[in-house]
Amino acid sequence: MTIFLQSLDYQLWHIIVNGPRMPTRTIDGVVSPKPENEYNDNDFRMLQLNSKAKHVLFVTYEGTNQVKESKISMLLHEYELFIMHDNESISDMFTHFTTIINSLKNLGKSYSN
Repeated sequence: MTIFLQSLDYQLWHIIVNGPRMPTRTIDGVVSPKPENEYNDNDFRMLQLNSKAKHVLFVTYEGTNQVKESKISMLLHEYELFIMHDNESISDMFTHFTTIINSLKNLGKSYSN
């Protein structure tokens, strides 16, 4: 992943490692956010790289529709075969079940009561 991001734009990798950068200005030694009407081409490039970094991370960690469907399929399998294990407390069982349901809901798959 590092090499891929650095090959796209080395500054993109730098933003992912160190966090987004926002345009700032210094007045009398005080650094403050720069108003949008004062942005220059470099500021817009920096903001564009911030957005590009977010997009790359989103695609990587959320995945494509095929990955999403695969995750849903796996969670549905867990849901359908859900049982309470012998060494599991009721609280642990409920947490496990809630995690499955919430994960499905986050992927757009929900069940009514």
